[in-house]
Amino acid sequence: MVMPYTAIQFAVLHKLKTFVSGSSKTADHINLSPYLSYISGALAGCAATVGSYPFDLLRTILASQGEPKIYPNMSSAIFDILRTRGFRGLYAGLSPTLVEIIPYAGLQFGTYDTFKRWCMAWNNLRSSSISSTTGDSLSSFQLFICGLAAGTCAKLVCHPLDVVKKRFQIEGLQRHPKYGARVEQCAYRNLFDALHRILKSEGWHGLYKGIVPSTIKAAPAGAVTFVAYEFTSDWLESIFTST
Repeated sequence: MVMPYTAIQFAVLHKLKTFVSGSSKTADHINLSPYLSYISGALAGCAATVGSYPFDLLRTILASQGEPKIYPNMSSAIFDILRTRGFRGLYAGLSPTLVEIIPYAGLQFGTYDTFKRWCMAWNNLRSSSISSTTGDSLSSFQLFICGLAAGTCAKLVCHPLDVVKKRFQIEGLQRHPKYGARVEQCAYRNLFDALHRILKSEGWHGLYKGIVPSTIKAAPAGAVTFVAYEFTSDWLESIFTST
């Protein structure tokens, strides 16, 4: 899931920023307004979600089934979903996922660019008082911190929508009750009905179930992804500009 999602996301993001800025160089993209960074990130997240969603659905189902397993492997889960729910079953819960990913990806990329600009300004301030070295380049540690902060902010704001998304994804999964309450088929009419029912039966705590492990997983993973993207992008640009 991660491979196609990340590839589509950063490819679309780069294309959008190139179109808006009029330059394909990553260094020129940092000068975009924060609003364009948020919008570009949201659109890139939507494209990546649509392109890789069946894998996200299968991951959630396989991770939620517990023991004894309903599906021994990914292929058996795919065939059963296609047999019982058709092709549309592979996109169950897509609507709430898109509602979640728009603010999540927008916040993640928008705040990441904002934190990068703050770090550059800090570096310039330090370099002007210490030496003449440029402050436009950020260290890998600074990039990691920017990505970590951006991922944490996005996750804390959007986690309730992630909970709702996963409830839709595991509808009808006949897992053992010890792994959590079963979500019956068509338990929720829509996103707002799911939010209302969860709030009514579980309170605000229900919308933030799993927030700690989810943040511990998502924030560092996003930070590493940003650092890898920055260095890979700079490396590829140096190769193509030198040839």
